[in-house]
Amino acid sequence: MATNLPDPTPDNPVAKDKAERENRSGVFARLVLFIRQVIDELRKVVTPTRSELVNYTLVVLVFVLIMMGIIVAFDLIFGWAISWVFGDGSSLF
Repeated sequence: MATNLPDPTPDNPVAKDKAERENRSGVFARLVLFIRQVIDELRKVVTPTRSELVNYTLVVLVFVLIMMGIIVAFDLIFGWAISWVFGDGSSLF
């Protein structure tokens, strides 16, 4: 006959927090662990080559120019519409 043994870790969140607090390292140990993790993540960073960097820059500049054109077009259209509704409607600029 199998017996059901109680779970050694209680489901009580307060008891879990107390147990975690007792197992924590000191402040300096956690700081050193954090710095080690940051260094490990920085080692994973891949710097782009010069040609990749130029391509990325050109893509960003083209995107910004397209967005500027769209915003200018909307500004002109809405300005003309506002002028037409509230003014004489003759001036586009």
